[in-house]
Amino acid sequence: MSTPTLGQAVPDFSAAATSGKTVQLSALRGRFVVLYFYPKDSTPGCTQEGQDFRDSYPQFQTLGAEILGVSRDSLKSHENFKCKQEFPFELLSDTDESLCKLFDVIKLKNMYGKQVQGIERSTFLIDPAGKLAAEWRKVSVKGHAAAVLDTIRTLQAG
Repeated sequence: MSTPTLGQAVPDFSAAATSGKTVQLSALRGRFVVLYFYPKDSTPGCTQEGQDFRDSYPQFQTLGAEILGVSRDSLKSHENFKCKQEFPFELLSDTDESLCKLFDVIKLKNMYGKQVQGIERSTFLIDPAGKLAAEWRKVSVKGHAAAVLDTIRTLQAG
């Protein structure tokens, strides 16, 4: 499966999520879907990013958007992270990296002087028709949730 490009339909997928759910992309048709990939539960940058999406969640809901966080962490880790941070949205566990590969977010990174494969912080906005409407790669956390909100508002304004 090739990585979706802007304007192209995103292939349907289903993934194990927190709250004992399985999320299927096709079940979210008719809504914007914010799919944000982050490296690791409970790390400073990932916590801040999740908190920013959490704090803006009512605004996303008003715009008809659903937020889903994705990392390679286990569902147990996700449940702890979600509960501790009071995230109102689900976190998807991508332990087999199928979503990471679909969206091409696994990159070679330097960690403590070693080269490791890890998730490059990235966000994808899928429109109500299931097409990729926007993407952000190499995301800087500060101001990111607000930028995603602004993009949805702009798309809705036409």
